[in-house]
Amino acid sequence: MDIDEKKMVDIEEEIRSLQLDSGDATEMIAEDNNEVVNAEDETAQHEELEKVDKMEEDSKEEVHNQAVEVEKKVKEKENSALDEEATFEKELPKKRHLNVVFIGHVDAGKSTTGGQILFLSGQVDDRTIQKYEKEAKDKSRESWYMAYIMDTNEEERVKGKTVEVGRAHFETEMTRFTILDAPGHKSYVPNMISGASQADVGVLVISARKGEFETGYERGGQTREHVQLAKTLGVSKLLVVVNKMDDPTVNWSKERYDEIESKMTPFLKASGYNVKKDVQFLPISGLIGTNMKTRVDKSVCSWWGGPCLFEALDATEIPQRDPKGPFRMPIIDKFKDMGTVVMGKVESGSVREGDSMVVMPNKAHVKVLAVFCDEDKVKRAGPGENVRVRLSGVEEEDILSGFVLSSISRPIPSVSEFEAQLQILELVDNAIFTAGYKAVLHIHAVVEECEIVELLQQIDPKTKKPMKRKVLFVKNGAIVVCRVQVNNLICIEKFSDFPQLGRFTLRTEGKTVAHKRQAESVGLQCYISWQHDRRDTTTAPSLETRATEVGSAIGDRRSEIGLIGSELATPTAWPQILPCLRHLDVLPRPSAPPLRPPS
Repeated sequence: MDIDEKKMVDIEEEIRSLQLDSGDATEMIAEDNNEVVNAEDETAQHEELEKVDKMEEDSKEEVHNQAVEVEKKVKEKENSALDEEATFEKELPKKRHLNVVFIGHVDAGKSTTGGQILFLSGQVDDRTIQKYEKEAKDKSRESWYMAYIMDTNEEERVKGKTVEVGRAHFETEMTRFTILDAPGHKSYVPNMISGASQADVGVLVISARKGEFETGYERGGQTREHVQLAKTLGVSKLLVVVNKMDDPTVNWSKERYDEIESKMTPFLKASGYNVKKDVQFLPISGLIGTNMKTRVDKSVCSWWGGPCLFEALDATEIPQRDPKGPFRMPIIDKFKDMGTVVMGKVESGSVREGDSMVVMPNKAHVKVLAVFCDEDKVKRAGPGENVRVRLSGVEEEDILSGFVLSSISRPIPSVSEFEAQLQILELVDNAIFTAGYKAVLHIHAVVEECEIVELLQQIDPKTKKPMKRKVLFVKNGAIVVCRVQVNNLICIEKFSDFPQLGRFTLRTEGKTVAHKRQAESVGLQCYISWQHDRRDTTTAPSLETRATEVGSAIGDRRSEIGLIGSELATPTAWPQILPCLRHLDVLPRPSAPPLRPPS
């Protein structure tokens, strides 16, 4: 190989070598570029992932924050409710509350004893007492001055007789009391019933003065009737205070005290009281305050070792109450004051500002604007409290005593007819108690005329079970289940559900003739009702036809209802005939065509 050829080969190899180096460099550059691109992609992807993660975290954090916020609001509401309950507990007086009714015969010393209690508890100052002493002396009634504290109107002070139910407040170390001073005169028994229906405990005031106890205890005296009414109206605890023990005819005589206790005990048992558990006797002097706030000194009465009146009142058990039950407040009074204000005692449930309620039986929906307990405005009040409730949504003239402020979810029933088990106490002139008997019904704050529509069954006093024979009439002392009808709708509860709203008393001609032992409302119904019957009158048989049917159905039993043939078609006799015919079960029930009165 010559030199030129060798040079050419070297040049080609060099060129080839350069090409290889160039390719390697290109590859290396390409690889480097790929690495840069991949790194950028990875960075971008990483940033994207970070953004997604951040968004997810932000979303989670937002959801978490919302959950925390909701939980915080729930806790705030719970804490608010708890704070409200705590505030309510703080607002409510720590002392328990009891309504005390003073009952007994006229001139036994009820108002004087009540006035002395207010003086001893610091509710009346010395200057006021001096004023009353002078006023009583000017009327030649020196011993009445303490009664003037309770008897505030001039008529009561002049006559020396309580007419209206006096109301006052006092406190002991353990209890807040509301005194209800009931009138003792027989003419004002309806007012006494109004007071007793609100009471938790009764104080029966008996005069130990010679002749006065006997007058009140004998038939016609108010001691007996007041005891029976108190038990019927739900006054389950009774303090029997033998008053006027300082009188010269008594002079703190143990023999006189024991005589009164021995005579009263059997009567109290017969009236339904458990004397050992629910009744306590104690001697006092209401005029001078002996054995009332502090125990009587042994130098005055050596034989008495029991409690004083204040101690006995403090030891009285509170009746069972349900603050979470359906709201029930019988209305005893109403007036206008920046709205309609109703007064009453809460029997069940609680009431607070802003509550929606219903007034029964007129079904007026109302809103509670304010609640007052005694003289203080409170946010809420519970059972046993005497309250004034300001309402919107109803006018004062649309509310009557005996209406009931009630919860909307469970309103109190309103009826015009119901079944009840009655205990017959004392019928006027030994009359018989039968269908057609008319009386005045007293239940909580209701006073309503009523009629006994039908006697359903008589109860055996020994076995307490219904007798099998059909009952036509009963006399004094009998227990009978009957159907009672009233002229207007009234609010009443089953005795088993609300005892305080399921008790009532029947009175006529100034005497209590019967009281309720058990009641069950049966709704709006009556066997014959011309006013509410809308069926075609042309289908009804004539009076003459019906009278003929009735006459033949009665047959020889006419003498039992005092009818003669011609009277069946006499328009004036019809109101008297109907109860008797229903009583004898000869009239059709509601499914039959209505019987119509003569035109």
